[in-house]
Amino acid sequence: MIGQDGGVPIPPLRRHPVQRRSAERLGRILDACAELLDEMSYEELSTRAVAERANVPIGSVYRFFSNKRAMAEALAHRNLDEYATRITRRLAVMDSGPDGGGGWREAMDVVVDEYLAMKRGAPGFTLIEFGHPVPATGRPEQPNHLVADRLRVLLADRLGSGRTGGGGSGRNGSGGTEGGEGDEERLRVAFLLAVEAADALLRLAFRMDPEGDPAIVAETKELLRAYLARVLD
Repeated sequence: MIGQDGGVPIPPLRRHPVQRRSAERLGRILDACAELLDEMSYEELSTRAVAERANVPIGSVYRFFSNKRAMAEALAHRNLDEYATRITRRLAVMDSGPDGGGGWREAMDVVVDEYLAMKRGAPGFTLIEFGHPVPATGRPEQPNHLVADRLRVLLADRLGSGRTGGGGSGRNGSGGTEGGEGDEERLRVAFLLAVEAADALLRLAFRMDPEGDPAIVAETKELLRAYLARVLD
C-alpha cells in the first residue's frame, strides 16, 4: 500500500498504535526484531523469539503483525524513515555552516555516508535494509524504487538549483523541447539507476571489507557524481 509522502509504503500493521504506550510497545517489538536479525538468519527468526526479547506477550506481536514477514516489512519501512531523517539532519547541519550547505554533489555524498553509517551500526540492517529479504531463487521486491523516490523528495531544492541554471530547462539550454513531465521522468529514471548502481557497488564494498572497502566507496561516489551530472548540470 502506498502512502502520501513521496511514494513510501504504509507499514503493514494490523492495528496502528494510538496511545503512547502502544507506540512504545511497537517500537520495542521492532527493536527486538532488529537485534535478533543480528544474531540469526531471517529463516530462524520467529514471532515468539521477538516477543520474548521485547518482553511482551505473544499476543502483542500479533496485535500489530500477522506474521514475521509483516514485521520485517515494518522494520524496513522504519529503516527508510530513519535513513531519511539522518540525511535531513546532516543537510540541515551543512546548510547552517559557513559554506551554506553546498549543492547536489555534496548532498549525494551525504546520501552515501549515511547509508554506510546505518550499514555499519544499525541493528538488523545487514539483513533487512529497506526491503524484505528474499531467497536467491525468489523474485525480489522493489525497495530501491522507494529509496530513489524518497531521495528525490529530500533533495528537491538542491536538484532544482542544479537543473535550472543557465537560462534553460533540461540540458538543451533553450527552454524549448525539454521540460515539465519529460524532465521529471528523466530525473526519476536517473535517480533509480543511481540508487541501483550504488546498491550493487556498496554491497561489493562490504563483501570486500566488513566496514566497507574505502576505495570502492570513493569510486562509488565518483560514479554517482559523473552519472548524475548528465542530468543535473
